[in-house]
Amino acid sequence: MNIADITLLAGLFLLVAIIFSAIGHAGASGYLAVMALMGMAPTVMKPTALTLNILVAIVATIQFWRSGFFSWRALWPFAVTSIPMAFIGGTHQLPSAQYKAIVGIVLVISAVLILGSQKLRSQRKTTFPVVPMLPALITGALIGLISGLVGTGGGVFLSPLMVLVGWATVKQSTGVIAPFVLLNSIAGLAGYVTVIPHLPGHTTLWLAAALLGALIGTELGRKRLQLPALEGLLALVLLIAGLKMALL
Repeated sequence: MNIADITLLAGLFLLVAIIFSAIGHAGASGYLAVMALMGMAPTVMKPTALTLNILVAIVATIQFWRSGFFSWRALWPFAVTSIPMAFIGGTHQLPSAQYKAIVGIVLVISAVLILGSQKLRSQRKTTFPVVPMLPALITGALIGLISGLVGTGGGVFLSPLMVLVGWATVKQSTGVIAPFVLLNSIAGLAGYVTVIPHLPGHTTLWLAAALLGALIGTELGRKRLQLPALEGLLALVLLIAGLKMALL
């Protein structure tokens, strides 16, 4: 890659990190969408997205934990099955065509869920019932496997699900999603490096951009500021990138 492409990706990763971290996510689906539009190879996309995800999720986890949003009781039923499944998924290197098709589907679903999350945030929910054990274990396992296979943390799937079925309020879900994404991303990358023990180059500038974006985004999230226009734009990018990956 030339310096212009590397710099452009850094700027795009910065924007993605700001938007996603503001709502408690780390942005893997956004990173994958950007890389898909740039025509990057699957062998670069997966480890890069997981690496950026880990850094951003660390910042988000610390910030939301300090703000009192973290709930271990809500997190562990999902994490106990998602972590090993994310590791297993990380060890599997799908053929390029299959990887692109699966990532394309994941990005399209992510776009729909992001738009749906905007409506969920307008709903007033005040209770925080105990998460049912069996559904949480099954949900965690499925999301973990997908996360490891494609290089995401799974937060874009779990967050709207928790709110939709009444397992958490939107605010409470942010404190669960960030550590959930962090654990899945670490497990997925650990699985990846057991098979391919090296990471792509050009990541230093991208990590710096993602870190800056995480610091900005989590501060916006803590202040409860919403970014509906940018989220809508991001959903459109995810949709376009997903269709490109799945159909071309």
